[in-house]
Amino acid sequence: MTHKKLLRPDRQRQIPPHFSWVDHQLIRQHRLRDCDHSAWALYLFLVIVADAQGLSYYSDASLTRALKLDGIGLSRARRQLLEAELIAYQKPLYQVLGIVERSAASADRGAEGPTRSVADILRQTLGGAA
Repeated sequence: MTHKKLLRPDRQRQIPPHFSWVDHQLIRQHRLRDCDHSAWALYLFLVIVADAQGLSYYSDASLTRALKLDGIGLSRARRQLLEAELIAYQKPLYQVLGIVERSAASADRGAEGPTRSVADILRQTLGGAA
């Protein structure tokens, strides 16, 4: 049996007060604003497959197959989630991080640029079928 350890014990995810593993702060804090649809898909996949501590061991090969990405697309999606501080990664271990409040200054950073709705991103991801 593989021994798992938290990569960031200070950021172990908890069930938010509104009872959803996909935290509403993702939207309220615009945490995925700078992420493309591949990063959204990777994040959702990791949330779904992670254990109660937010940990999962999915290989790049398994992720590229499951998400229909190539290696470059997976690396880009992972980098975007790391930069958004939504995951920690130490090959082969992923940890979905708990979302912490951002300071007003960091929340305002990147406020320029177009904002896309979740529906638009899902529509694009699903090829217009949403």
